[in-house]
Amino acid sequence: MSPSGKANGLRNRIRERRAGLSLTQEQLGQAVSQTRQSIIAIEQGRFTPSVHTALMLAAALGSSVDELFWIDTGNGHEEEKWNVN
Repeated sequence: MSPSGKANGLRNRIRERRAGLSLTQEQLGQAVSQTRQSIIAIEQGRFTPSVHTALMLAAALGSSVDELFWIDTGNGHEEEKWNVN
């Protein structure tokens, strides 16, 4: 993670899910105890939320964390699935 709180390659679908539920950035921020500015930064990929905030976002948007966030590996695959044995 960079010093700015941005993880390289992390992508999200927060904006799409929020818009699909007709929520404003302000409303989503209130639901997860974040500011509208924080929601904007997360949606734009300028800030990586904490695990706690990611879980709260998923709950507020009726999604799982892995539906909202993924790592873009740059190899042409949108999502990288990790298999742990």
